[in-house]
Amino acid sequence: MLKVSLHDSQDPLEIIKRDFQGLFSGDLGISSISGGQTAASAALKNLDITGYARQRSEVLPREDRGASVLSPYIRHNILTLRDVYQAVRNAPSKDREKFQDELLWQEYARHLYARVGTQLFENLRFEANINTVGDGWNRNMLCIDEVVSELETDGWLVNQTRMWLASQWTVRDDKGWSFGQERMFQHLLDGSRAANLLGWQWTVGSGTGKPYGFSQWQVEKRAPGLCMNCSLVSECPVAEFPEETTLAPSERNSLLDADPDLPATRGPNAPVINSQAESVLLTIESMGDGDPAMAAHPKRPVVFVFNEEALRKLQLSSRRIAFYIQTLQDLSSRRDLTVYIGDPYLYARENAVAVTFAPVPSFKKFKNLAEIHPYPWLRTPHAGSLKSFSSWRKSLAQGR
Repeated sequence: MLKVSLHDSQDPLEIIKRDFQGLFSGDLGISSISGGQTAASAALKNLDITGYARQRSEVLPREDRGASVLSPYIRHNILTLRDVYQAVRNAPSKDREKFQDELLWQEYARHLYARVGTQLFENLRFEANINTVGDGWNRNMLCIDEVVSELETDGWLVNQTRMWLASQWTVRDDKGWSFGQERMFQHLLDGSRAANLLGWQWTVGSGTGKPYGFSQWQVEKRAPGLCMNCSLVSECPVAEFPEETTLAPSERNSLLDADPDLPATRGPNAPVINSQAESVLLTIESMGDGDPAMAAHPKRPVVFVFNEEALRKLQLSSRRIAFYIQTLQDLSSRRDLTVYIGDPYLYARENAVAVTFAPVPSFKKFKNLAEIHPYPWLRTPHAGSLKSFSSWRKSLAQGR
């Protein structure tokens, strides 16, 4: 394993150049969204969602956007969904309800991925184009070029433009959505398999049967003036809405109806102690100061292992990796932290570590853990239907 030297004042890009050769793609750069608990806590303290219901889908001008930009912190549980959900309890009711609905959508995605696992990489309920190769983003379209440029330079997008890109890739350009979601995943600071895969499935129609029809209308409404500067304004490829289509159902996925192993999906309700932990091992799913395993051992050393095999395969952007490095640099100012590049599963087998359960398929690769601590769910997973967000919420309300 390669030990990564972290210093508060060291430029993350210098660390990437030194230690991450061959493990990232694209140019070197840092997002305007800083990683770390300090930055996340400040953002939450300053959160004001007044006007969110009306402005959440605005794209341009950027100062009119209503999005909170908390998703990179939420994705890595630097801020838990519960933290953010409770933080807006005194906001105007219309804005609070819409904002909290979006947080619940993120929780639904986590529940879904925890149950179906890698099956979320396949068409969930309806047959959308999944495997046709090719680039589905025509960058001669200014609306696409502007959004892809923001994705590549900042690693973050408002939800509206994520839908534009997904729809343009598959619904308009008929390219396989599995390739499009992977390309977006490389760049997103908040890139989680749960949220990204579900968002693409919903947009291209494989989750609902009805594809999202991206058109010039959305661009003119959400980014007024952008189309006027486009070289294709007189021959816009998306001038009209696409024809409405209803996709054919795919093979029935029984896991959407019921959970045959709810404890495995949910993880432990209380800490599982197999032996005495000598250190805490953080994962990419839980990097905040409030990580349950770390909170249970306030004096124990902390370890984070960048998964070398995964990084080599995924080729994430330098901005994503820099966000992780900033987060770890910030944590190292408060905790005894050691960072490696190597195999986290091997490290866990060879050392007595405490780990927080993560609702992702790869967590099953951990063996012989000294301690497993509960995941900080916003809502406890149930065994009922996950066929849609509404059916999931209905089962929540019925306490199934």
